[in-house]
Amino acid sequence: MSLTVILLVLFGALLHATWNALIKAGTDKALDASLISAGGAIAALPFLPFLPFPSIEALPYIGASAILQFAYFQLVAGAYRAGDIGLVYPLMRGCAPLLVAATSGFVLGESLSGGALIGTITICAGILTLAFEAKRGSGHAIRLALANAVVIATYTYVDGIGARISGNAISYTLWMSLLPPVLLLSWAISRRGAYAVAMHVKVNWWRGLIGGTGSIASYGLALWAMTKAPVATVAALRETSILFALIISVVFLKEKASPWRYLAGAIIALGGLLLKLA
Repeated sequence: MSLTVILLVLFGALLHATWNALIKAGTDKALDASLISAGGAIAALPFLPFLPFPSIEALPYIGASAILQFAYFQLVAGAYRAGDIGLVYPLMRGCAPLLVAATSGFVLGESLSGGALIGTITICAGILTLAFEAKRGSGHAIRLALANAVVIATYTYVDGIGARISGNAISYTLWMSLLPPVLLLSWAISRRGAYAVAMHVKVNWWRGLIGGTGSIASYGLALWAMTKAPVATVAALRETSILFALIISVVFLKEKASPWRYLAGAIIALGGLLLKLA
């Protein structure tokens, strides 16, 4: 894995942490998640005329990804409502790359080097260490987080393969971003009514646009990296977003950091070094 790929994936991880913080800080997490998905689609539209259309073979993957992204955003909102972010986020983002690393040989026929495997496991261990600091986690929150880890692992495979066969990873990402907000906003309107959704959009449109742009850029960088390096390795490195989320929580949200957070940060940094040396 080259230094350029690592740096771009890390930048994508920072963007990922930022848009997750926007959802967590919002007053209506389900609608904010829908807005961020819509913001990503709006950010993608100006670039579509200048990019090749994904190959026909990639279209089923785009459709499957839209359904998985719908489930992902719903579970993100539900998990943030149900439990402490110190428990939910590490479980969601930490278990997913473990699932990918454990099954990538069977699903994709990819074999990781010994060093890459150690780095992957180290990063995951650092992320999961953060769960020890959670004091308000409920069983319901844990179930939602683990369910979303499965969804994340599944769409990682779907989009990793889809980006590879599409002919252009960026084009795949942008076209893929158009469908999830249609599903999310249609669902929200059916449950809340058009007026309630419109009022939320009127007040929080900026949250969706900023978060959506960061979301689509983050995922686009990850999918591009998956065309240059093993999917499992990229998936693990991308989960360093939790480290950036911790920095945001301490520096900008003025939250207190427990010793577990600092220990996890050291473990994650070590895992990133091991990936570079692999």
